[in-house]
Amino acid sequence: MSNEYFDPKLKIFSLNSNRELAEEIAKEVGIELGKSSVTHFSDGEIQINIEESIRGCHVYVIQSTSNPVNQNLMELLIMIDALKRASAATINIVMPYYGYARQDRKARSREPITAKLVANLIETAGATRMITLDMHAPQIQSFFDIPIDHLNAVRLLSDYFGERHLGDDLVVVSPDHGGVTRARKMADRLKAPIAIIDKRRPRPNVAEVMNIVGNVEGKVCIIIDDIIDTAGTITLAAKALREAGATKVYACCSHPVLSGPAMKRIEESPIEKLVVTNSIALPEDKWIDKMEQLSVAPLLGEAIVRVHENASVSSLFE
Repeated sequence: MSNEYFDPKLKIFSLNSNRELAEEIAKEVGIELGKSSVTHFSDGEIQINIEESIRGCHVYVIQSTSNPVNQNLMELLIMIDALKRASAATINIVMPYYGYARQDRKARSREPITAKLVANLIETAGATRMITLDMHAPQIQSFFDIPIDHLNAVRLLSDYFGERHLGDDLVVVSPDHGGVTRARKMADRLKAPIAIIDKRRPRPNVAEVMNIVGNVEGKVCIIIDDIIDTAGTITLAAKALREAGATKVYACCSHPVLSGPAMKRIEESPIEKLVVTNSIALPEDKWIDKMEQLSVAPLLGEAIVRVHENASVSSLFE
């Protein structure tokens, strides 16, 4: 992409969830971030002010619905409403991390499908398009009746490990059956076999390793997941792989939620290095020496330009 983008009808705005990433994306596209402010009344109500004309413009709003999830979601909904009432031509949501994505089906009776509810709220507010990254369940795309560009970070993560030449005895590991497709994509790029952790989850945020499907003895293992939350799954998997004879264990994910005991677990685990993206802004207390962060700004910036120019986005899905 060029260093400067000349279409005055293209605008990029940032809310509060990840302003640093938004600034990187705007720089990739070659424009300045739009001027807006988010303030709060004394009772916590959110007030948004758009400080420039956006009439007839194609607006892209950068906002992950990460912690604090509900505040970031409300900021987004209010921003969409403000843009709609200010006569934006299109309102495109760039959501690197889609919160509530793990509540995507009724696993038990009387459970909500909150991922669908969030989709309804975003559409009803007035969004015309969504660009997102590694939704927990790809079928969440079907919850929307607006176009969705669902990008993934597998190429970015694969290239990181490929450039480090970790040897010929690589194995890509899926921490559960649901992540096999993601692991297979990375394995294809690294020309490596895959292994699967067969686990049982008795209740949310509690994982129990049962079995390893595949040969990991004497191998360098790379565990790939979409979300690392409390890090129970990933650290149990790393321990099981080492006990099964793996020489080294690396881990990577698209979305470093890293809540509760996650940092302590990762620090004390046999994981050599944890590689994450910047889809979620991480405070200083969520950083340890064995972590490394890759930027998704070039990917999202390219997607914005292609959507704006009505060009194909399909190559970015690979």
